[in-house]
Amino acid sequence: QVQLVESGGGLVQAGGSLRLSCAASGRTFRTYAMAWFRQAPGRKRDFVAAITANFGITYYADSVKGRFTISRDNAKNTVWLQMNNLKPEDTAVYYCAARSVPSGPPRVDDYWGQGTQVTVSS
Repeated sequence: QVQLVESGGGLVQAGGSLRLSCAASGRTFRTYAMAWFRQAPGRKRDFVAAITANFGITYYADSVKGRFTISRDNAKNTVWLQMNNLKPEDTAVYYCAARSVPSGPPRVDDYWGQGTQVTVSS
């Protein structure tokens, strides 16, 4: 089992940047693929980006390709999401997930953090 804590959200103007962090507890972090999801009010939780446990292969939703970058450091039990050129439609609660499958929709066996709010003003 792994516990996750996100940080780094906030209010930013369109075109700005934020870097989200997700700190994981437990020695099994390096065995999990890690992903970021987001959920806007009234909408389902959507996949944003993921990185594999080994080799650091990354996956991105089309809406964030070229703007967001996911990375991880297994020695620090941490995964990051660098978000550049933010748009108002990026406004959502962002969740970190530890999972057995890198990409795709939420799964019943995913582990979740509590989320961090990102608000992008126009």
